[in-house]
Amino acid sequence: MKNQNFNKGLTLTALGSFWWGVIGVIYFKYISFAGPIEVVIHRCIWTSVVLILTTFYFSKWNIFFEIISNKRKVIWLFFSGLLIFINWATWIYSVGTEKIIDASFGYFIMPILSVFLGYIFYNEKINRKRGISIILVLISILFLLVVNFTSIPWVGIIVAVSWGFYNLLRKKVNVDTDVGLLIESLFILPFALFSFYLIFQNDLNDFSLTSPSLMLIFMLAGPMTVIPLFMYVRGVELCGLGPTGMIFYITPTFQFILGFFYYNEPFSFEKALSFILIWIAVIIYLKDLYENN
Repeated sequence: MKNQNFNKGLTLTALGSFWWGVIGVIYFKYISFAGPIEVVIHRCIWTSVVLILTTFYFSKWNIFFEIISNKRKVIWLFFSGLLIFINWATWIYSVGTEKIIDASFGYFIMPILSVFLGYIFYNEKINRKRGISIILVLISILFLLVVNFTSIPWVGIIVAVSWGFYNLLRKKVNVDTDVGLLIESLFILPFALFSFYLIFQNDLNDFSLTSPSLMLIFMLAGPMTVIPLFMYVRGVELCGLGPTGMIFYITPTFQFILGFFYYNEPFSFEKALSFILIWIAVIIYLKDLYENN
């Protein structure tokens, strides 16, 4: 039974990671014609709708009200909600502006950055191999800074930092992933609705009653956000952080492949050298995860 759960966890994590790395990229690239602002708005609105429905389905309103009765947790979730919004907005911007490769840079370094943040804020120990991984990541960024400031993948760095600090805050709050995300989404929702109202008033919206099929496509932004998250989180619960940490690298690997080979994004020699350093760091990090799990 234990093996069965472990294998199920690996499968769910792999599916969630594949979804983020392939299906999510293709979907958000497809609707990028609407512009990053409207796409972000729809992601915020329909994610909230899906999470409200799942909270009803899984009968978790008691957990929801328990969390919002705790002022400290609500304050932390407000700030984590701001970070997840920054992450979503940056990712959608990267897809719409041919910077998928840069975003993949962020997802490659994110787990290593999380180790570094854990060391700073929670005094978590860093062994030699993880220390080397962190140093290589810093060298790769400094290399681009010295060679060509404009070639630094700022999109990837913002994605990594926002997601890394998001995980840090969520670890501090320690609430159910889906209910926590619902509360975060509800903080963002009023701003998303007001922004959509402004877009609609100025006739800048692509989401319209005159095109029901396009409306449905935009509404899929909710499930596209929530489904892979549920898969990945459930996988972590069944087989632990170590194995899922290794499988997560499916996401940036496929993002890089799609960006370079399918969407023909530019990839300079300087970035290639920087990525080589990142990949070496990732291999060292994964080897350490494998040896310690």
